[in-house]
Amino acid sequence: MKVIVAVISILLVWPVYAQKLVDPDKVAPEYHDAAVKRRSEQINQMECAQKANMGHVLPRDRTAFIIHCLDEVGPGEH
Repeated sequence: MKVIVAVISILLVWPVYAQKLVDPDKVAPEYHDAAVKRRSEQINQMECAQKANMGHVLPRDRTAFIIHCLDEVGPGEH
């Protein structure tokens, strides 16, 4: 019984950690440029995280790997 409750609680909490991609069309016009920039940053972060997954980077080295990857990509590049 305890195992079932633990599994259900984990499954209910899982989506909380996911961050949605910013949709520039759904923000106020004055924030459109910032939303476009944020979306680009989010896509770069997801690509670097995917590279870390595919490269089987250890959890202890994952943050450094992603930061290095983002530095290589550069700001605003996508």
